Amino acid sequence: MKGATHSTKYSTNSRLYLAFELGEKQWKLAFTVSLGQKPWKRTIEARDMVGLDRAIHMAKKRLGLPEECAVLSCYEAGRDGFWLHRYLVSQGIENVVVDSASIEVNRRSKQIKTDRLDVGKLVRMLVRYASGEKQVWSVVHVPSVVVEDQRQLHRALATLKVDRTRYINRIKGLLASQGVHLAVQADFLSQLAGVRLWDGAGLPPGLRARLEQEYTGLQFVEQHIQALEAERRELLRTSQEPYVAQVRQLLRLRGIGPQSAWQFVTEFFSWREFRNRRQVGALAGLAPTPYRSGDEEHELGISKAGPSAIRGMAIEIAWGWLRFQPESELSRWYWQRFGQGSKRVRKMGIVALARKLLIAFWHYLEDGVIPAGAQLKA
Repeated sequence: MKGATHSTKYSTNSRLYLAFELGEKQWKLAFTVSLGQKPWKRTIEARDMVGLDRAIHMAKKRLGLPEECAVLSCYEAGRDGFWLHRYLVSQGIENVVVDSASIEVNRRSKQIKTDRLDVGKLVRMLVRYASGEKQVWSVVHVPSVVVEDQRQLHRALATLKVDRTRYINRIKGLLASQGVHLAVQADFLSQLAGVRLWDGAGLPPGLRARLEQEYTGLQFVEQHIQALEAERRELLRTSQEPYVAQVRQLLRLRGIGPQSAWQFVTEFFSWREFRNRRQVGALAGLAPTPYRSGDEEHELGISKAGPSAIRGMAIEIAWGWLRFQPESELSRWYWQRFGQGSKRVRKMGIVALARKLLIAFWHYLEDGVIPAGAQLKA
C-alpha cells in the first residue's frame, strides 16, 4: 500500500544517508541505507529547515531506523556556500561538501539529466564514500565563519577593479563609435566639452549625457577602491591577526605586492593544512596529468583543478619573479632549463616555475625558510 512503512528493520548501527540537490525554489532530497536499496526521494521548499527535519524523521520511520541513528549527508559546493553545512553539523548530522567537478559522469555523448536523477546518483556515491571508497569524489575543506569573512575585503576590491575596467572600456567604446579618442582621466568632463566629430559638430546630447553618467559611475567605483585600499593598508599596519602577519611576511619578498600577498594568504595558505608539496601543487591546479595507456604515453597538461584566480596569480608572479629575483635559484633553474627554448617552451616553463614558487611560499610561511637566493625588501 502506498505510504506504508517498510517491514525491513535495520540494526542500531545502521546509518541514514541523505543527499541534497539544492535549487533556488526547491530542494530535492534522497534517502537510503545501502547501495542495494532504491533511494526514497522527497521535495521540500528551499531553506525550509522545519520541512527538512520532518523529512529526516519520516525517512527514519519509513526505512525502519531508530530515531537516534546517525545521519550522513552531502551536497555539491555551489552558490549556497557553507551555511547549510554548518546548520547540519549543529544538528548532529555529519555532512560533506562535494567538489562538483570531481563527480564521475557517463562518457556517452548524450545522457539524461534531471534533479531527481542527480540526487539519486549523489546518495549512492555517498554510500560508496562512507564504505571506504574515498576516491569516489573530492571533498571540499569548509572554512570557518571567521576565515570566510576575512576574504570579503580582498574579493570586494577585485570586483570593484573589474567594474572599473568595464566602465573605462564602455566609455572608450562609445567614443570610438564616433571616431573619437579621448583619455579617461581626471579632466575627462572638461575635455568632453571640446570634442568634435568628423564634421566639426559636437557630441550629440544623448551620447554626451550617457558619457557623463558612465564617468560618474566610474568615479563612484574609484572612491570605493580608494576607501578599501586605505582599509587594507590600515590592517597591514595595525592588525594582530595571524593571517595579516602572513601577508606582511610575504610582502617582505621582492616581487610580491599587496594584491598578490593578500590573495595568496586569504584564499590559499592561511586556513588550509597542507601536508606536503604535492598537495600545494594539486590544489592550485598546477599538477601534471600524465596519460599512459599501452604504448601510448604523453602529458595532458596541468590539471587546472584548483581555483583559477590562484593559478593565474601564481603564473603572473612567476613572470615577475624572473624580473625582481634574477639571482634566486628558481630563476636560474628556469633560465637554464627553458631559457633557450621557443616561446611555447618558455610558457610551459613558467607554469612549472609558478608551481615551485607556490611550494616555496608555503615553506616560507610555515617554516620561515626564505626561497634560496631570494632577496628581501629594504
